[in-house]
Amino acid sequence: MALLDIRHLSIEIDTPRGRIKMVDNINLTLDSGEILGLVGESGSGKSLIAKVICGLVKDEWIISADRFRFNEIELLKLTPNQRRKLVGDEISMIYQDPLSSLDPSQTVGKQLMETIHFKGKWWQIFGWKKKRAIELLHRVGIKDHKDIMQSYPTDITEGEAQKVMIAMAVANQPRLLVADEPTNAMESTTQLQVYRLLSSMNKNLGTSIILVSNDMMSIHKWVDSFNVLYCGQTVEIADKETIMETPYHPYTSVLLNSVPDFSKPLPFKSRLNTLKGSVPMLQHLPIGCRLGPRCPFAQKKCVTKPPLRRFKQHEFACHFPINFREQNFLKKVEVIPVVVETVAE
Repeated sequence: MALLDIRHLSIEIDTPRGRIKMVDNINLTLDSGEILGLVGESGSGKSLIAKVICGLVKDEWIISADRFRFNEIELLKLTPNQRRKLVGDEISMIYQDPLSSLDPSQTVGKQLMETIHFKGKWWQIFGWKKKRAIELLHRVGIKDHKDIMQSYPTDITEGEAQKVMIAMAVANQPRLLVADEPTNAMESTTQLQVYRLLSSMNKNLGTSIILVSNDMMSIHKWVDSFNVLYCGQTVEIADKETIMETPYHPYTSVLLNSVPDFSKPLPFKSRLNTLKGSVPMLQHLPIGCRLGPRCPFAQKKCVTKPPLRRFKQHEFACHFPINFREQNFLKKVEVIPVVVETVAE
């Protein structure tokens, strides 16, 4: 059963030039005990979706969805207090910018202990939270816990702040953990330790995890499936093996091959496998497929938005998919219909 089920999520904002869709009809499904990789370039809308899931929305955002359910609860219909309680008890998030997320007026130790929920007898609370905080700091790779516990956020590095945020996020063993680039600004050995910690929570506690990243290769060992975004649109959804072996969308293929294979010698002055151009600004979004101006396979048909298609549990949005072998391929593909009923916030 799906723990998190989102259908056709849109996030809009009013500008002097009219209303702009920052996120355009995104689908996202996460089963209980699954690790999902939410990947795409910077500006693809990954962090926006993560914030909406955790209820961290701005007043000017206009959010709508056909379905936005967590554990069969429609999140967009909850009051702010109900949403805050649900997120505090069952959903947690690791933020991308840790230093700005910590209170500069309190020590790190005090903030960490405040996030820990105590469920034992009242006389057992004395000293328990501090021991639990020290244990969490050790698990995320901080050995000198005395110095960190007594420090203020302005006294620690960005990497140390990131580890503290991870400790806060995993302290109460949430059912859903949204990790927005959790190993940003960390050394490679600590990255591995953090991923092992998250994987251990997933296997031993059944914690469902959304790993947000712009590097598919760095997280592919830890995820079960991928949801690939580009410029606020879903481009491909499939399990890890399918995505890694036969991606159907050109953008997914570029993401997979964007990191050079350093196990082989690189030709002198060879070009890296990248797309020309950059992610367009919100004020100048192309019509139809938003990848069109950068896509090497784009044709006239791409000025119309491609529907989300499904072929053997593999969903993609492209008029001219790559790596397919079936005859009359697109005739056999199921077009996923758009549900009319809408839930708006």
